[in-house]
Amino acid sequence: MAGVLDSVNQRTQLVGENRLELLLFRLNGKQLYGINVFKVKEVLQCPQLTMLPKSSPVVRGVANIRGGTIPILDMNMATGKGPLEDLSNAFVIITEYNMKVQGFLVQMVDRIVNMNWADIHPPPRGTGMDHYLTAVTRVDDQLVEIIDVEKILAEVAPQSDEVSPDLITDEVTTHALSQKVLVADDSAVARKQVQRCLENIGVEVVVKNDGRQALEYLKELVADGSDINSHLLMMISDIEMPEMDGYTLTTEVRADPCLAGLYIVLHTSLSGVFNKAMVEKVGANDFIAKFNPDDLAGSVIKRFQIETQ
Repeated sequence: MAGVLDSVNQRTQLVGENRLELLLFRLNGKQLYGINVFKVKEVLQCPQLTMLPKSSPVVRGVANIRGGTIPILDMNMATGKGPLEDLSNAFVIITEYNMKVQGFLVQMVDRIVNMNWADIHPPPRGTGMDHYLTAVTRVDDQLVEIIDVEKILAEVAPQSDEVSPDLITDEVTTHALSQKVLVADDSAVARKQVQRCLENIGVEVVVKNDGRQALEYLKELVADGSDINSHLLMMISDIEMPEMDGYTLTTEVRADPCLAGLYIVLHTSLSGVFNKAMVEKVGANDFIAKFNPDDLAGSVIKRFQIETQ
């Protein structure tokens, strides 16, 4: 399986074309699940695990991989089901999210498929494990469920969304009055984290679940021909989203004369393989890796400073 991932770093041409590649895997049963290849560093047979006392039950142990100690999370348990049992035949998907490396224990790795984000859809309410889904799609007429990994990580190792008090000065709170920020992210957990963080500063937050929703909202704001900057201070967008990714959203915004001046920050958990050249190519103003409240607050404060120059 490692061989099929050798070219992961050569696949960045997909980014910016509203495309992605999914690594498909199974847990207990025939249901297919998917994870973006850009999040994957390596796939390997489950190594020997060392138990960690007082850790979450979801963490089945740690493994020494290429000189580093990596926590291994049971994906089946993390989504509310029982533990995977046959570890001798199981696989570990080594990933990098939010500047941290962790492994996800799965029963079987299937294959990699090339997809269009337009074919990735928000999960229907009440379907399957919708509480842990960020999107769904179909491959060969079979449903593929894309798990909200950020939700899993937030439950296993919660992160604070509080902004350092020294960043919230009187000047910042004054600038924040009557300012509105658009946030686009497909993860419910990520949306809440960002919203709470920005509300700590004092700005009003409008949230949308994907790039298409965000673009439709933006177009509605300027339907009367007004300048987008009279409505919004900025937009903070995830990159990986169903229907329309953040790169394509940014490209669409820059192509619309009424929207082109919008200040855009791309906010992503793709920290390990983040393509700065692509961010510049599509015309985003800035990018930050998820999730650091002070970094996020700093991006808004930076926008305040630019606006007042």
